[in-house]
Amino acid sequence: MDGGYVSVADSDKLKSPLLPVVHNEEPHEQQQTVGQHLQTIFTPKNCYIALGPLLCAVVCLCVRLGGDDTTTTAARNMLGVLVWMFAWWLTEAVPMPITSMAPLFLFPLFGITSADDVASSYMDDVIALVLGSFILALAVEHYNIHRRLALNITLVFCVEPLNAPLLLLGICATTAFVSMWMHNVAAVVMMMPVATGILQRLPSSSSSTEIVPPAVNKFCRAMVLGVIYSAAVGGMSTLTGTGVNLILVGMWKSYFPEAEPISFSQWFFFGFPLALSIFVVLWGILCVMYCPKGSGKALSPYLHKSHLKRELEMLGPMSFAEKMVLSVFGGLVVLWMTRNITEDIPGWGCVFDGRAGDGTVSVMMATLLFIIPNNIKKGEKLMDWDKCKKLPWNIVLLLGAGFAIADGVRTSGLAQVLSKGLVFLQTAPYWAIAPTVCLIAATITEFTSNNATTTLLVPLLIEIAKTMRIHPLLLMVPGAIGAQFAFLLPTGTPSNVVGFTTGHIEIKDMMKTGLALKIAGTVFLSVLMPTLGAYVFASKGGV
Repeated sequence: MDGGYVSVADSDKLKSPLLPVVHNEEPHEQQQTVGQHLQTIFTPKNCYIALGPLLCAVVCLCVRLGGDDTTTTAARNMLGVLVWMFAWWLTEAVPMPITSMAPLFLFPLFGITSADDVASSYMDDVIALVLGSFILALAVEHYNIHRRLALNITLVFCVEPLNAPLLLLGICATTAFVSMWMHNVAAVVMMMPVATGILQRLPSSSSSTEIVPPAVNKFCRAMVLGVIYSAAVGGMSTLTGTGVNLILVGMWKSYFPEAEPISFSQWFFFGFPLALSIFVVLWGILCVMYCPKGSGKALSPYLHKSHLKRELEMLGPMSFAEKMVLSVFGGLVVLWMTRNITEDIPGWGCVFDGRAGDGTVSVMMATLLFIIPNNIKKGEKLMDWDKCKKLPWNIVLLLGAGFAIADGVRTSGLAQVLSKGLVFLQTAPYWAIAPTVCLIAATITEFTSNNATTTLLVPLLIEIAKTMRIHPLLLMVPGAIGAQFAFLLPTGTPSNVVGFTTGHIEIKDMMKTGLALKIAGTVFLSVLMPTLGAYVFASKGGV
């Protein structure tokens, strides 16, 4: 035993003071320290953080809404929470995924709904659909299937002699197709290296001593603009293409639980013709503005079919793992499209009496990836959980927040309160309201995220539709689609940022192309919604 023995080192430690010695400082130094502390506290970001609860307090204390006391209090609190979350979303004072979780504590504390009810909004069939599709998208990315697909399709369009508009069509069509099955940002991140890889073969004015033909610079701009805009347009055609469509479907299910849910195939029958119409206009705009006559002749010395063939050969033949991932992915698409076909031709979903949803098959097919071996290493499967660490949980949480807000607006009575102030819209014609709704959403989305715009705007549109005595989808769909028209500014969506950072485009390019595309999209949507939309969604409660 050591007994009472204390080592020299320990005795030195005991001699040191237990508390730090405070030396007397000069008053000037103390003032500087206090000033520095104040500067670290009162930063712009901290002010934005305080702005959310401050605005919420102002709404809860000062705003007066009509109705009985119980309804008024819950509706006013819900409005305050909406203002709080919108302030944080708009300023990004708090990371968006964290703001998206705010309903989990704000709703119970403000008496809007119980903790169990709000938590259930963060996991339903739509969220399951997202998780399953994201896992499949990660598998496609892991095995480099997207690059093989892009090179094969581009090779088809790279004819001899070179046709610049046709090559541009190949890149844009490939991007739109990829974006149909995964998130827009992921599609742009996957396709932009393919596009820039082609552009690297072209001379650059900053790195080349030779005179660069104007047609080359214009084609570079067209390629980058084509990738970012094609991803946005392609994502409109399917439920999995963008979070906005999923938010819309989730809100429809939340507000109208007795109505038939919007299935993957139903949305596709409306979204694909709309997206195809906008895509054709996009390609035409890019050809007119950036592919003048003689572009192919100017590009042909630098682009050749042999270059693309060489890159494709470097990938080698398709492996067993790639074939299996494509088979699972193809099987999932078939199951999505055939769950509900038409009223006269029921899909396989009728076998389960409607208990199985799109999320059911999405998770089921994703599970197969963790069971099927990849034939690369013994015992290794196509996917493992380590490969899933890149799952975009921010999108999942944002979708959950959208569903929670939709439930909160409805159950708190805020929806009924808002509808009373919209009585004047009863006499407004639909042909005037629908384009206006689309343009309002398209304007707001330039300054905040597409998903946040949809989350905040769609509940209001539902009440406007009730006031006008028209079917809610006739306004919900234009509002949600309009929220995806973030074409003007680089900050409108992360996809635009990816394209802008390549250095090939400027803001004026986005303004010129994006404005024309936004107007065309609004026109197509205003025409197709009351015609094709009314036919496709006819079973949704009498559209």
